[in-house]
Amino acid sequence: MMNIDDIRINFNSDNLWLVNFALALVMFGVALDIKISDFTSLIKSPKPVIIGIVTQFILIPLVSYLFILVIQPEPSVALGIMMVAACPGGNVSNFMTKMAGGNTALSVSLTAFATLAALVMTPLNFALYGNLYAPTAEILKSVSLDPFEVLKLILLILGIPLLLGVLMNHYKPIFSKKLSKILKPVSVVIFLSFIVIAFLNNFDIFIKHIHLVLFIVLGHNALLLFTGFVAARFGGLDYIDQKTISIESGIQNSGLGLMLVFTFFDGLGGMALLVAFWAIWDIVSGLLVAFFWSEKRMKTAKA
Repeated sequence: MMNIDDIRINFNSDNLWLVNFALALVMFGVALDIKISDFTSLIKSPKPVIIGIVTQFILIPLVSYLFILVIQPEPSVALGIMMVAACPGGNVSNFMTKMAGGNTALSVSLTAFATLAALVMTPLNFALYGNLYAPTAEILKSVSLDPFEVLKLILLILGIPLLLGVLMNHYKPIFSKKLSKILKPVSVVIFLSFIVIAFLNNFDIFIKHIHLVLFIVLGHNALLLFTGFVAARFGGLDYIDQKTISIESGIQNSGLGLMLVFTFFDGLGGMALLVAFWAIWDIVSGLLVAFFWSEKRMKTAKA
């Protein structure tokens, strides 16, 4: 029987810079809608943002670690779960929140804060839980994973595009608004095209091996959506904010996670397979959840 870590996803490492550029472009497109005032909203109305950030970087990694303890997956698959959990929310969550009738302003603010927090929290959470769980700690011993190298990559993909987008929106708001209308959908299409092409190039591999991670990804994703919703509910937030934080929790930046897997783990089989499927599934699940809430909102409005 084939070892899961012998699986090799067809991904040309020479083209990593193209994927880096696509991710940075998506972040820049999102950042064009972010104002400096969105950051100051933490002072004026801190509760929703604080609950969202705590959920993203404290609860999600913790719940994911407990999930691993319960299901006891292959060590490399467990490492993939930890990678997904350590990443910030995905940039497409803003679109899905709007579709679901959530708080788009909160979603954008969380994107901004989570991107900044990810510079520190993503390598910190991954290193913490990766070394806390004995089977994954063994893998990390054989990998030269420098947290500062992870930080540098996240800074290039998320931090700098965020800063440039926010500054352009501040100094050239009219131009930024026009550019955002073009760049935001184009950048998302480019990024999604990478995912589709990568999936088609690995179709046979997915068909043969997807059963190894299918129910793990579905279960983990549902758990994160539920965690976000419950955290917001127990935090006393209204229903609109509950939907928003649920989507922010269930849509992880798996593209960033995949980049880290191929950059630092040489596409480790179980890890790459799980994160790659996450990159596809969280978009599907996010659209399904957003559509459900959208339909529910329309029915309520008609009643």
